[in-house]
Amino acid sequence: MSELIVENLNLSFGGIKAINDVSFTVEAGDIYAIIGPNGAGKSTIFNAISRIYTPDSGSIRYRGQELLERAAHQVVDLGIARTFQNIELFEKATVLENLLVGRSSKIRTNWISEFFFTRNVRKEERVHRRKTEEVLDLLNMQQYRYERVSDLAYGARKNVELARALCAEPEILLLDEPASGLNPEETTDMSFWLKDIKEELGVTIVMVEHDMSLVGRIADRCMALANGAVLAVGSVAEVQSDPHVQAAYLGQVAA
Repeated sequence: MSELIVENLNLSFGGIKAINDVSFTVEAGDIYAIIGPNGAGKSTIFNAISRIYTPDSGSIRYRGQELLERAAHQVVDLGIARTFQNIELFEKATVLENLLVGRSSKIRTNWISEFFFTRNVRKEERVHRRKTEEVLDLLNMQQYRYERVSDLAYGARKNVELARALCAEPEILLLDEPASGLNPEETTDMSFWLKDIKEELGVTIVMVEHDMSLVGRIADRCMALANGAVLAVGSVAEVQSDPHVQAAYLGQVAA
């Protein structure tokens, strides 16, 4: 079953074509990788899916629902969460507090009941905290629970952003360069966690990534972009061996 269907997507900034007639389909339960040189349009596609950008034309359907008819805050309610290429966290807050922000889309109480801290508010608070603890356990981050984000190393911050996205209980997760800036050991840990997220939580993953070793280890399917257009779609091996993909990366036509 197709989770996400993108058809004939076009988006321009002035006279620059950032996305040029891009189409692809992500199946439920897959890890789908989007690769390409810098400026290929990878993150722009994520911004269109999460409704930060509005495309000039095309369609983005998630489980039959047209995302382009939704506001950005409604995308999370549908079960789509994401991380960003540049880490976006509350630096002065603790890891636990950042993760609880990820639960905001699940809050069902109102400001009046929260002001009086009613029984329902206390009950819901326990649910939110239990969910964040489950994510901390999954990613082996319990030791960082009360640490301020500003005191953490870069790799740990990347994990916090992933954890916060998981706290929204997504059914599809958009990861923008999850291995960027990580050392080889941290990248290996990331590959295990992404497999666990897919297999244990049943989350479909779409990731933009430059680290081809990570892509090769975990991706079920892969799409290569250059200059906003699709070069190749298929297995990782098929995409890597495509002459157009090699030319985009190497700057010359492959023999």
